[in-house]
Amino acid sequence: MRIMQSKRIIIVSFVLAMLLLAMSGSAAGQVRVGVAIAIAPPPIPIYEQPICPGDGYIWTPGYWDYDYDDGDYYWVPGTWVVAPETGYLWTPGYWAWGGSGFVFTAGYWGPVVGFYGGINYGFGYFGHGYEGGRWDGGRFYYNTTVNRVNVEVVRNVYNTRVTETTTSRVSYNGGNGGLNVRPRPEEEAAARQRHISAVSAQVQHSQEARSDRQQRASVNHGVPGVAATPRPGAFRESGVVRTREAGGAYNPAPRPENNNPRNNQPRNNDSNPASRPETNAPMNNPPRNNASKPAVHPNDIPRMDRPAAPNSGNSKQDLKYQQDQEKLQAKQQKDLQKLQQRQEQEHQQVAKQQANDAKKQQMEQRHQQQTQQLQEKHAQQAQQMQKRQQPPPQQAPQQHPHPNENKPPN
Repeated sequence: MRIMQSKRIIIVSFVLAMLLLAMSGSAAGQVRVGVAIAIAPPPIPIYEQPICPGDGYIWTPGYWDYDYDDGDYYWVPGTWVVAPETGYLWTPGYWAWGGSGFVFTAGYWGPVVGFYGGINYGFGYFGHGYEGGRWDGGRFYYNTTVNRVNVEVVRNVYNTRVTETTTSRVSYNGGNGGLNVRPRPEEEAAARQRHISAVSAQVQHSQEARSDRQQRASVNHGVPGVAATPRPGAFRESGVVRTREAGGAYNPAPRPENNNPRNNQPRNNDSNPASRPETNAPMNNPPRNNASKPAVHPNDIPRMDRPAAPNSGNSKQDLKYQQDQEKLQAKQQKDLQKLQQRQEQEHQQVAKQQANDAKKQQMEQRHQQQTQQLQEKHAQQAQQMQKRQQPPPQQAPQQHPHPNENKPPN
Protein backbone atom coordinates (compact mmCIF):
# COMPACT_ATOMS: atom_id res chain seq x y z
CA MET A 1 0.00 0.00 0.00
CA ARG A 2 2.81 2.44 0.84
CA ILE A 3 4.54 1.71 -2.48
CA MET A 4 1.31 2.32 -4.42
CA GLN A 5 0.67 5.60 -2.58
CA SER A 6 4.22 6.72 -3.27
CA LYS A 7 3.81 5.97 -6.97
CA ARG A 8 0.58 7.97 -7.09
CA ILE A 9 2.24 10.95 -5.41
CA ILE A 10 5.14 10.81 -7.87
CA ILE A 11 2.82 10.64 -10.90
CA VAL A 12 0.63 13.52 -9.69
CA SER A 13 3.70 15.64 -8.90
CA PHE A 14 5.17 14.95 -12.33
CA VAL A 15 1.97 15.88 -14.17
CA LEU A 16 1.57 19.09 -12.15
CA ALA A 17 5.19 20.01 -12.74
CA MET A 18 4.80 19.59 -16.51
CA LEU A 19 1.70 21.78 -16.50
CA LEU A 20 3.44 24.51 -14.53
CA LEU A 21 6.46 24.39 -16.81
CA ALA A 22 4.18 24.97 -19.78
CA MET A 23 2.67 27.98 -18.00
CA SER A 24 5.94 29.49 -16.79
CA GLY A 25 7.31 29.62 -20.35
CA SER A 26 5.06 32.49 -21.32
CA ALA A 27 5.52 36.19 -20.80
CA ALA A 28 4.40 37.61 -17.50
CA GLY A 29 0.74 38.49 -17.65
CA GLN A 30 -0.14 36.09 -20.47
CA VAL A 31 -0.63 32.49 -19.45
CA ARG A 32 -0.23 29.51 -21.73
CA VAL A 33 -3.27 27.35 -21.29
CA GLY A 34 -3.70 23.61 -21.67
CA VAL A 35 -1.40 21.11 -23.35
CA ALA A 36 0.46 21.11 -26.65
CA ILE A 37 -1.58 20.08 -29.71
CA ALA A 38 0.10 18.32 -32.62
CA ILE A 39 -2.18 19.72 -35.34
CA ALA A 40 -2.16 23.42 -36.16
CA PRO A 41 -5.44 25.38 -35.95
CA PRO A 42 -7.30 26.24 -39.18
CA PRO A 43 -6.76 29.59 -40.92
CA ILE A 44 -8.75 32.64 -39.79
CA PRO A 45 -12.07 32.58 -41.72
CA ILE A 46 -13.24 35.57 -43.77
CA TYR A 47 -16.30 37.38 -42.41
CA GLU A 48 -17.79 40.82 -41.87
CA GLN A 49 -17.99 42.67 -38.59
CA PRO A 50 -21.40 43.20 -36.92
CA ILE A 51 -22.41 46.80 -36.28
CA CYS A 52 -21.25 48.12 -32.92
CA PRO A 53 -24.22 47.90 -30.51
CA GLY A 54 -23.39 51.08 -28.59
CA ASP A 55 -20.88 53.35 -26.91
CA GLY A 56 -18.20 51.68 -24.76
CA TYR A 57 -18.13 48.38 -26.65
CA ILE A 58 -14.73 47.20 -27.93
CA TRP A 59 -14.27 44.64 -30.67
CA THR A 60 -12.73 41.30 -29.64
CA PRO A 61 -11.83 39.24 -32.73
CA GLY A 62 -12.83 35.62 -33.28
CA TYR A 63 -10.30 32.84 -32.74
CA TRP A 64 -9.91 29.06 -32.76
CA ASP A 65 -10.07 27.43 -29.32
CA TYR A 66 -9.61 23.74 -28.56
CA ASP A 67 -11.83 21.18 -26.87
CA TYR A 68 -9.40 18.84 -25.11
CA ASP A 69 -12.17 16.39 -24.21
CA ASP A 70 -13.33 15.96 -27.80
CA GLY A 71 -9.96 16.55 -29.49
CA ASP A 72 -11.21 19.24 -31.87
CA TYR A 73 -10.77 22.93 -32.63
CA TYR A 74 -13.85 25.16 -32.48
CA TRP A 75 -14.39 28.75 -33.58
CA VAL A 76 -15.22 31.35 -30.94
CA PRO A 77 -17.02 34.14 -32.84
CA GLY A 78 -15.76 37.68 -32.74
CA THR A 79 -18.00 39.94 -30.65
CA TRP A 80 -18.38 43.38 -29.12
CA VAL A 81 -17.60 43.49 -25.39
CA VAL A 82 -17.90 46.32 -22.88
CA ALA A 83 -14.45 47.17 -21.55
CA PRO A 84 -14.11 46.19 -17.86
CA GLU A 85 -12.40 49.50 -17.05
CA THR A 86 -12.04 52.89 -18.69
CA GLY A 87 -8.82 53.04 -20.69
CA TYR A 88 -8.50 49.28 -21.14
CA LEU A 89 -7.98 47.56 -24.51
CA TRP A 90 -8.12 43.90 -25.51
CA THR A 91 -5.04 41.85 -26.37
CA PRO A 92 -6.22 38.75 -28.29
CA GLY A 93 -4.99 35.28 -27.43
CA TYR A 94 -2.97 33.30 -29.97
CA TRP A 95 -1.55 29.87 -30.83
CA ALA A 96 2.21 29.36 -31.06
CA TRP A 97 4.55 26.46 -31.65
CA GLY A 98 5.99 25.38 -28.28
CA GLY A 99 8.63 22.89 -29.45
CA SER A 100 6.47 19.78 -29.17
CA GLY A 101 3.11 21.10 -30.27
CA PHE A 102 0.91 24.20 -30.48
CA VAL A 103 0.05 25.96 -27.21
CA PHE A 104 -2.55 28.67 -26.67
CA THR A 105 -1.70 31.91 -24.89
CA ALA A 106 -4.77 33.54 -23.36
CA GLY A 107 -5.80 37.13 -24.10
CA TYR A 108 -6.27 39.89 -21.54
CA TRP A 109 -7.49 43.46 -20.93
CA GLY A 110 -4.94 46.16 -20.19
CA PRO A 111 -4.03 49.81 -20.82
CA VAL A 112 -1.73 48.80 -23.71
CA VAL A 113 -2.19 46.11 -26.35
CA GLY A 114 0.48 43.44 -25.97
CA PHE A 115 1.81 40.71 -28.23
CA TYR A 116 -0.68 38.40 -29.95
CA GLY A 117 1.61 36.39 -32.19
CA GLY A 118 1.56 38.72 -35.19
CA ILE A 119 -1.78 37.17 -36.19
CA ASN A 120 -3.91 39.22 -38.58
CA TYR A 121 -7.33 38.96 -36.94
CA GLY A 122 -8.63 41.91 -38.97
CA PHE A 123 -10.78 44.89 -37.91
CA GLY A 124 -7.85 46.79 -36.44
CA TYR A 125 -5.86 43.79 -35.14
CA PHE A 126 -3.41 43.49 -38.02
CA GLY A 127 -0.55 41.78 -36.16
CA HIS A 128 0.74 44.51 -33.84
CA GLY A 129 -1.26 46.88 -31.65
CA TYR A 130 -4.83 47.97 -32.35
CA GLU A 131 -5.88 50.44 -35.05
CA GLY A 132 -9.61 50.25 -34.42
CA GLY A 133 -9.97 52.96 -31.81
CA ARG A 134 -8.51 54.83 -28.85
CA TRP A 135 -9.48 56.21 -25.45
CA ASP A 136 -9.65 59.97 -25.04
CA GLY A 137 -11.05 61.85 -22.04
CA GLY A 138 -12.68 58.78 -20.58
CA ARG A 139 -14.52 57.90 -23.81
CA PHE A 140 -13.67 55.38 -26.51
CA TYR A 141 -13.43 56.78 -30.04
CA TYR A 142 -13.99 54.41 -32.96
CA ASN A 143 -12.00 54.42 -36.19
CA THR A 144 -14.72 53.99 -38.82
CA THR A 145 -12.14 52.93 -41.39
CA VAL A 146 -11.93 49.47 -39.80
CA ASN A 147 -15.07 49.36 -37.62
CA ARG A 148 -18.76 49.24 -38.54
CA VAL A 149 -20.34 51.94 -36.39
CA ASN A 150 -23.72 53.62 -36.70
CA VAL A 151 -22.73 57.28 -36.37
CA GLU A 152 -26.35 58.18 -35.58
CA VAL A 153 -26.01 56.16 -32.35
CA VAL A 154 -22.31 56.53 -31.58
CA ARG A 155 -20.91 59.96 -32.38
CA ASN A 156 -17.43 59.66 -30.86
CA VAL A 157 -15.75 58.48 -34.07
CA TYR A 158 -12.83 59.40 -36.30
CA ASN A 159 -11.53 58.27 -39.68
CA THR A 160 -7.87 57.31 -40.08
CA ARG A 161 -6.67 55.04 -42.85
CA VAL A 162 -4.40 52.22 -41.79
CA THR A 163 -2.19 49.76 -43.67
CA GLU A 164 -2.34 46.05 -42.91
CA THR A 165 1.11 44.66 -42.16
CA THR A 166 0.13 41.23 -43.50
CA THR A 167 -2.76 39.74 -45.46
CA SER A 168 -2.04 36.22 -44.23
CA ARG A 169 -4.89 34.24 -42.67
CA VAL A 170 -2.51 31.92 -40.77
CA SER A 171 -3.75 31.55 -37.19
CA TYR A 172 -0.54 30.54 -35.37
CA ASN A 173 3.00 31.72 -34.69
CA GLY A 174 6.10 29.60 -35.33
CA GLY A 175 6.30 25.99 -36.42
CA ASN A 176 6.05 24.75 -39.98
CA GLY A 177 4.03 27.27 -41.98
CA GLY A 178 3.45 29.65 -39.05
CA LEU A 179 4.21 33.35 -38.77
CA ASN A 180 7.80 34.22 -37.88
CA VAL A 181 7.01 37.26 -35.71
CA ARG A 182 8.66 38.18 -32.41
CA PRO A 183 7.27 40.54 -29.74
CA ARG A 184 8.42 44.13 -29.70
CA PRO A 185 9.89 45.60 -26.48
CA GLU A 186 6.73 47.64 -25.81
CA GLU A 187 4.58 44.53 -26.27
CA GLU A 188 6.66 42.57 -23.77
CA ALA A 189 6.35 45.50 -21.34
CA ALA A 190 2.56 45.54 -21.83
CA ALA A 191 2.32 41.93 -20.61
CA ARG A 192 4.00 42.94 -17.34
CA GLN A 193 1.59 45.78 -16.65
CA ARG A 194 -1.58 45.44 -14.60
CA HIS A 195 -4.23 43.66 -16.61
CA ILE A 196 -7.48 41.71 -16.36
CA SER A 197 -8.25 38.32 -17.88
CA ALA A 198 -11.33 37.68 -19.99
CA VAL A 199 -14.54 38.83 -18.29
CA SER A 200 -17.27 36.34 -17.44
CA ALA A 201 -19.31 37.31 -20.54
CA GLN A 202 -16.36 36.28 -22.73
CA VAL A 203 -15.94 32.99 -20.87
CA GLN A 204 -19.63 32.16 -21.33
CA HIS A 205 -19.37 33.19 -24.98
CA SER A 206 -16.58 30.62 -25.49
CA GLN A 207 -18.58 27.93 -23.70
CA GLU A 208 -21.56 28.61 -25.96
CA ALA A 209 -19.35 28.16 -29.02
CA ARG A 210 -17.89 24.96 -27.59
CA SER A 211 -21.36 23.41 -27.25
CA ASP A 212 -22.34 24.22 -30.86
CA ARG A 213 -21.21 21.44 -33.23
CA GLN A 214 -21.38 23.78 -36.25
CA GLN A 215 -18.46 25.69 -34.73
CA ARG A 216 -16.18 22.62 -34.70
CA ALA A 217 -13.45 22.41 -37.32
CA SER A 218 -14.09 18.72 -38.00
CA VAL A 219 -17.67 19.63 -38.97
CA ASN A 220 -17.29 23.02 -40.70
CA HIS A 221 -13.83 22.43 -42.27
CA GLY A 222 -12.74 25.98 -41.48
CA VAL A 223 -16.10 27.62 -42.28
CA PRO A 224 -17.91 28.01 -38.92
CA GLY A 225 -21.67 28.52 -38.90
CA VAL A 226 -21.45 31.69 -36.77
CA ALA A 227 -18.45 33.90 -37.45
CA ALA A 228 -19.35 36.92 -35.29
CA THR A 229 -22.08 38.18 -32.96
CA PRO A 230 -23.17 41.69 -31.93
CA ARG A 231 -22.87 40.77 -28.23
CA PRO A 232 -21.35 37.90 -26.25
CA GLY A 233 -23.49 34.77 -26.43
CA ALA A 234 -25.93 36.23 -28.97
CA PHE A 235 -25.67 33.24 -31.32
CA ARG A 236 -29.34 33.30 -32.34
CA GLU A 237 -30.17 37.00 -32.20
CA SER A 238 -30.48 39.41 -35.09
CA GLY A 239 -27.17 40.78 -36.28
CA VAL A 240 -25.36 37.42 -36.24
CA VAL A 241 -22.79 37.20 -39.05
CA ARG A 242 -22.15 34.04 -41.06
CA THR A 243 -18.77 33.07 -42.46
CA ARG A 244 -18.24 34.25 -46.02
CA GLU A 245 -15.48 31.73 -46.84
CA ALA A 246 -12.61 29.82 -45.29
CA GLY A 247 -9.31 31.62 -44.83
CA GLY A 248 -7.48 28.78 -46.57
CA ALA A 249 -7.36 25.05 -47.09
CA TYR A 250 -7.72 22.97 -43.94
CA ASN A 251 -7.47 19.20 -43.56
CA PRO A 252 -8.94 18.40 -40.14
CA ALA A 253 -7.27 15.78 -38.03
CA PRO A 254 -8.93 12.38 -37.63
CA ARG A 255 -11.59 12.24 -34.94
CA PRO A 256 -10.55 12.25 -31.33
CA GLU A 257 -8.98 8.83 -30.89
CA ASN A 258 -5.90 10.05 -32.81
CA ASN A 259 -5.94 13.73 -31.93
CA ASN A 260 -6.96 13.63 -28.26
CA PRO A 261 -4.10 14.68 -25.94
CA ARG A 262 -5.08 11.77 -23.69
CA ASN A 263 -3.49 9.45 -26.26
CA ASN A 264 0.22 10.20 -26.41
CA GLN A 265 0.78 8.22 -29.62
CA PRO A 266 2.74 10.05 -32.35
CA ARG A 267 1.36 9.90 -35.85
CA ASN A 268 2.17 11.37 -39.26
CA ASN A 269 -0.24 13.63 -41.08
CA ASP A 270 1.45 14.70 -44.28
CA SER A 271 -1.71 16.42 -45.55
CA ASN A 272 -1.34 19.18 -42.95
CA PRO A 273 1.73 21.39 -43.56
CA ALA A 274 1.92 22.26 -39.87
CA SER A 275 2.34 18.60 -38.87
CA ARG A 276 5.80 16.98 -38.69
CA PRO A 277 6.61 13.36 -37.78
CA GLU A 278 9.22 14.22 -35.21
CA THR A 279 6.92 16.59 -33.33
CA ASN A 280 3.51 15.08 -33.88
CA ALA A 281 2.86 13.79 -30.35
CA PRO A 282 1.11 15.93 -27.71
CA MET A 283 2.86 16.63 -24.45
CA ASN A 284 2.23 13.97 -21.85
CA ASN A 285 -0.13 16.12 -19.82
CA PRO A 286 -3.71 15.46 -18.70
CA PRO A 287 -6.48 17.04 -20.77
CA ARG A 288 -8.19 20.11 -19.43
CA ASN A 289 -11.81 21.05 -19.50
CA ASN A 290 -12.01 24.26 -21.46
CA ALA A 291 -15.07 25.35 -19.53
CA SER A 292 -13.14 25.65 -16.27
CA LYS A 293 -9.51 26.67 -16.55
CA PRO A 294 -7.72 26.61 -13.19
CA ALA A 295 -6.55 30.04 -12.11
CA VAL A 296 -2.91 30.20 -11.01
CA HIS A 297 -2.87 33.95 -10.29
CA PRO A 298 -5.67 36.40 -9.45
CA ASN A 299 -5.32 38.00 -12.89
CA ASP A 300 -6.34 34.66 -14.42
CA ILE A 301 -9.77 34.85 -12.76
CA PRO A 302 -12.52 36.19 -15.07
CA ARG A 303 -13.52 39.73 -14.27
CA MET A 304 -16.68 39.93 -12.13
CA ASP A 305 -19.65 41.55 -13.84
CA ARG A 306 -21.57 44.25 -12.05
CA PRO A 307 -24.37 42.60 -10.04
CA ALA A 308 -27.83 42.87 -11.52
CA ALA A 309 -30.30 45.03 -9.65
CA PRO A 310 -32.67 42.88 -7.55
CA ASN A 311 -36.41 43.23 -7.90
CA SER A 312 -38.20 41.82 -4.87
CA GLY A 313 -40.90 44.49 -4.76
CA ASN A 314 -39.33 46.27 -1.78
CA SER A 315 -37.41 49.19 -3.32
CA LYS A 316 -35.57 50.16 -0.11
CA GLN A 317 -34.50 46.61 0.57
CA ASP A 318 -33.41 46.13 -3.05
CA LEU A 319 -31.34 49.33 -2.99
CA LYS A 320 -29.59 48.33 0.22
CA TYR A 321 -28.88 44.85 -1.11
CA GLN A 322 -27.41 46.25 -4.34
CA GLN A 323 -25.20 48.65 -2.37
CA ASP A 324 -24.00 45.79 -0.17
CA GLN A 325 -23.25 43.74 -3.27
CA GLU A 326 -21.20 46.53 -4.83
CA LYS A 327 -19.27 47.04 -1.57
CA LEU A 328 -18.51 43.33 -1.35
CA GLN A 329 -17.43 43.22 -4.99
CA ALA A 330 -15.11 46.21 -4.49
CA LYS A 331 -13.60 44.61 -1.38
CA GLN A 332 -13.08 41.30 -3.19
CA GLN A 333 -11.42 43.10 -6.08
CA LYS A 334 -9.00 44.76 -3.64
CA ASP A 335 -8.24 41.35 -2.13
CA LEU A 336 -7.39 40.01 -5.59
CA GLN A 337 -5.18 43.00 -6.38
CA LYS A 338 -3.28 42.66 -3.10
CA LEU A 339 -2.68 38.97 -3.69
CA GLN A 340 -1.59 39.64 -7.27
CA GLN A 341 0.90 42.29 -6.11
CA ARG A 342 2.27 39.97 -3.43
CA GLN A 343 2.73 37.17 -5.95
CA GLU A 344 4.37 39.51 -8.47
CA GLN A 345 6.84 40.62 -5.80
CA GLU A 346 7.66 37.00 -5.12
CA HIS A 347 8.17 36.46 -8.86
CA GLN A 348 10.66 39.34 -8.91
CA GLN A 349 12.54 37.98 -5.89
CA VAL A 350 12.81 34.53 -7.44
CA ALA A 351 14.04 36.08 -10.70
CA LYS A 352 16.74 38.05 -8.84
CA GLN A 353 17.82 34.93 -6.98
CA GLN A 354 17.98 33.01 -10.28
CA ALA A 355 16.18 30.12 -8.63
CA ASN A 356 16.08 26.72 -10.30
CA ASP A 357 13.01 25.20 -11.93
CA ALA A 358 12.08 23.20 -8.83
CA LYS A 359 11.74 26.34 -6.69
CA LYS A 360 9.79 28.07 -9.44
CA GLN A 361 7.38 25.13 -9.60
CA GLN A 362 6.93 25.20 -5.82
CA MET A 363 6.20 28.93 -6.01
CA GLU A 364 3.59 28.43 -8.75
CA GLN A 365 1.94 25.63 -6.78
CA ARG A 366 1.76 27.89 -3.75
CA HIS A 367 0.32 30.74 -5.86
CA GLN A 368 -2.36 28.47 -7.28
CA GLN A 369 -3.35 27.32 -3.78
CA GLN A 370 -3.52 30.92 -2.56
CA THR A 371 -5.67 31.95 -5.53
CA GLN A 372 -8.06 29.03 -5.15
CA GLN A 373 -8.42 29.63 -1.41
CA LEU A 374 -9.27 33.27 -2.06
CA GLN A 375 -11.80 32.23 -4.72
CA GLU A 376 -13.47 29.86 -2.26
CA LYS A 377 -13.59 32.59 0.38
CA HIS A 378 -15.22 35.01 -2.05
CA ALA A 379 -17.76 32.38 -3.11
CA GLN A 380 -18.72 31.80 0.54
CA GLN A 381 -19.12 35.54 1.10
CA ALA A 382 -21.42 35.80 -1.93
CA GLN A 383 -23.52 32.86 -0.72
CA GLN A 384 -23.88 34.35 2.75
CA MET A 385 -25.04 37.66 1.29
CA GLN A 386 -27.52 35.89 -0.95
CA LYS A 387 -28.96 34.05 2.05
CA ARG A 388 -29.39 37.32 3.94
CA GLN A 389 -31.26 38.77 0.97
CA GLN A 390 -33.80 35.95 0.86
CA PRO A 391 -36.94 36.96 2.75
CA PRO A 392 -37.96 34.75 5.67
CA PRO A 393 -40.62 32.19 4.85
CA GLN A 394 -44.04 33.64 5.39
CA GLN A 395 -46.26 31.72 7.73
CA ALA A 396 -49.78 31.12 6.65
CA PRO A 397 -52.22 33.21 8.69
CA GLN A 398 -53.90 31.25 11.43
CA GLN A 399 -57.43 30.37 10.48
CA HIS A 400 -59.96 31.44 13.12
CA PRO A 401 -63.34 29.75 12.86
CA HIS A 402 -66.31 31.87 12.11
CA PRO A 403 -68.60 32.29 15.19
CA ASN A 404 -71.43 30.45 13.47
CA GLU A 405 -69.28 27.67 12.01
CA ASN A 406 -69.44 25.49 15.17
CA LYS A 407 -73.16 25.83 15.65
CA PRO A 408 -75.29 22.86 14.59
CA PRO A 409 -77.40 23.38 11.53
CA ASN A 410 -80.99 24.33 11.97
